[in-house]
Amino acid sequence: MRLIGLSGWSGSGKTTLLTRLIPALIGRGRSVSTIKHAHHAFDVDRPGKDSYVHREAGAREVLISSERRWALMHEHRGAPEPALPELLSHLGPVDLVLIEGFKREAHAKIEIHRAAVGKPLLYPHDPQIVAIASDPPLPEAPIPHIDLNDIEAIADLVEQLAVEVDRVAWDRARED
Repeated sequence: MRLIGLSGWSGSGKTTLLTRLIPALIGRGRSVSTIKHAHHAFDVDRPGKDSYVHREAGAREVLISSERRWALMHEHRGAPEPALPELLSHLGPVDLVLIEGFKREAHAKIEIHRAAVGKPLLYPHDPQIVAIASDPPLPEAPIPHIDLNDIEAIADLVEQLAVEVDRVAWDRARED
């Protein structure tokens, strides 16, 4: 299993890019999973549903299953948020894992940069950024640079730059 992250400021188009990149990679015969980091409280459940009631009653994990899918919800219950390597261990095997967010973790990343957001590049301050996909040209960039709208070229970069999960030096992560 190989992975690569998409990192960038809020509003830069990471999710939009993923929705175009995933089908392109699947079209190349790759199996793809994603991990998305949320900076706020979120819920995949609805009040009143049995699974919600189970969690509210104190269950640490609730697994819900149907003929179409299953989902496992895990409540931290005061424990710290798990690091990316632990989260990866919960995924089934695939060819590629695309990680949205987790910009302080030590995995290889493609920076998504949109000039209209008005924020500076994360590169070169993050040594794990191995390429940049942006809407303005960046001829001075010393790492690969791809047009943000060239999905096939970005898919090429993903396949070229994604690294084996067990080769990521996770101990370099998190200098919060």
